[in-house]
Amino acid sequence: MKKLVAAIFILTSISCSQKSEHHSNSDNTETMSSKQIIESKNAPAPIGPYSQAVLHDGTLYVSGQIAINPQTGELDTSSLAVETDLVLKNLGAVLSEAGMDYSDVLKCSIFLSDMNSFAEVNEIYGRYFSTNPPARETVAVKTLPKNVNVEISCIAAK
Repeated sequence: MKKLVAAIFILTSISCSQKSEHHSNSDNTETMSSKQIIESKNAPAPIGPYSQAVLHDGTLYVSGQIAINPQTGELDTSSLAVETDLVLKNLGAVLSEAGMDYSDVLKCSIFLSDMNSFAEVNEIYGRYFSTNPPARETVAVKTLPKNVNVEISCIAAK
């Protein structure tokens, strides 16, 4: 039994040391060979310490997008329809930067400031995901960043 425990400890130590070889902290950021940060100039820059998206082993994790015009940096909440359309365009820009499109989306998360907005957001969302739509959930939350009405994130894969 002692030999088994010792063997497990040694294997665990070797595995941990091999994993640490994949990390580089020379610029104070953690990188792994299979983790790639995706950044599109056609989508709004992050407004906090996060990436627009992370590609890991063929799966793309896209951060929540809001209705910021990437060319002007201005928020556009002039109407719920305009806002939702811009959110989905921003999502599409990040997908495109990773070599993907809406058809590669596996799952979306929609956050609304008011569930009464569901029907209008759903109608516009359906224009982007008309064939084989992804799994999703839609939830109402108390507030969203910059007090927007809608935020959408997604997971995609080729």
